[in-house]
Amino acid sequence: MRFKSLKLVLSILVIGFAVWFGTKWTSEAETTDTPGSANDPVVTKSYIDKQVAELVKAELAKQGGGVDDKKLQEMFDAFREEMAQSGGSSSKVEVVTVPVGKRLVAKDGAEFIVRAGKAMAYSSDANGISDLTDGVDIKNGKPVPNNHFILFPRGGRGVTAQVGQKAALTVLVRGDYEMQVQQ
Repeated sequence: MRFKSLKLVLSILVIGFAVWFGTKWTSEAETTDTPGSANDPVVTKSYIDKQVAELVKAELAKQGGGVDDKKLQEMFDAFREEMAQSGGSSSKVEVVTVPVGKRLVAKDGAEFIVRAGKAMAYSSDANGISDLTDGVDIKNGKPVPNNHFILFPRGGRGVTAQVGQKAALTVLVRGDYEMQVQQ
């Protein structure tokens, strides 16, 4: 009889502890801030630009040199122009049609996605092209799957239409490239 009452008391303690722990754990999980709330606000680009401008003004004033709003705006405009020029065509996605008998060869850092047609990898050396979707290296002459993200860290590699294909390839390209005649 004494053993049964001990089991009953222990069972009640275990259940009580489980209920207490469950409510404590749940309440701690709910204390995380919701994105977009007052404790975790969504920040816009204009807000960041304004805060950076204020910090730059404060830092320049601290160093003894003052900058008016017009000069600060000119500095920002020059910076944006410089960033746009350094990004060049690499930030723009272009739809390129690759006719049969030609190959699309990437420059350093270009990205391709074959959208239509059957493509084969082209590489002038032993290395292939990087298929980031599957995480594999596609060797020269092997098929390139459609809708896969292909990266070219070094130029001189590309894609061409598979042998016997009559239709052109459609490829999305980000970065610099050139069209070459197959030999």
